[in-house]
Amino acid sequence: MHASPAKGWLADFLILAAIWGSSFLFMRLAAVELGPLPTAAIRVAIAATFLLPIMLAKGHWAQLRQHWKPVLFVGALNSGIPFALYSFAVLHITTGFSSILNATVPLFGAVVAWLWLGDRPTLSRTVGLAIGFGGVVLLAGGQASFKPNDSGIAPAWAVAACLAATTCYALAASFTKKHIPSLPPLVTATGSQIGATLVLALPALWYRPDHWPSTSVWWSLLVVGVLCTGVAYILYFKLIENSGPARALTVTFLVPVFAIAYGVLFLGESVTAWMLLCGAVILLGTSLSSGLIKLPGR
Repeated sequence: MHASPAKGWLADFLILAAIWGSSFLFMRLAAVELGPLPTAAIRVAIAATFLLPIMLAKGHWAQLRQHWKPVLFVGALNSGIPFALYSFAVLHITTGFSSILNATVPLFGAVVAWLWLGDRPTLSRTVGLAIGFGGVVLLAGGQASFKPNDSGIAPAWAVAACLAATTCYALAASFTKKHIPSLPPLVTATGSQIGATLVLALPALWYRPDHWPSTSVWWSLLVVGVLCTGVAYILYFKLIENSGPARALTVTFLVPVFAIAYGVLFLGESVTAWMLLCGAVILLGTSLSSGLIKLPGR
């Protein structure tokens, strides 16, 4: 009897959610001084610099050179554009709200995978997606605020930016499954960050700040570049390879839970019973939509 497939990817799934839960905070810290485009560009450049020597040491250069076009393209779609959009969004809405909107990725991903790859969700996964989305809506209703801010930008534009980013993630996941299915995760992760760096380089230079960033900003960029991008994308593409794009994308249901937990532990933010209840609902939806648990007879 073979072991359940869930056991092979569950650890990567949880670690990735924990890492990505912190990325919104670090983006916010950097974007306040640098602006959205430089923040996103430096993030992917650091990630590419971190990953490239590892990939070369593993002897994967020939594979990247052979498949460089789709890999670089997916970098623009899965890193360059979304990171810039989220770096903009966290300047105008809270990081927690941004992470909640990020949890809509599996909904877009399931639809794209169904229409593009014919990956029709089972009843259990469909119910799980609905439950997970319901939990996100309930959590957003208790946490999100649309009060006008002092930036001169309507929060609705930040919300639209987050949803545009989630659409990019969904498209990139199915593109990866269809066009780059056999590459090692390290090759895809490294090449995608190189592609994102190339796409963002000129816009970032154009909108560069007129001052040298503070030390805290550089530390934030280092963490978000190495851990939240370099290490995280190795895990992410590994998840797509092992479990498919629709299931891999459900990791974003857990990201708000971790983001709220970090706020409580490190920022002294309060947590309510309602937030815990919504977190439990999201966890249930994630378990169903990822196939970790199934409805009886389904």
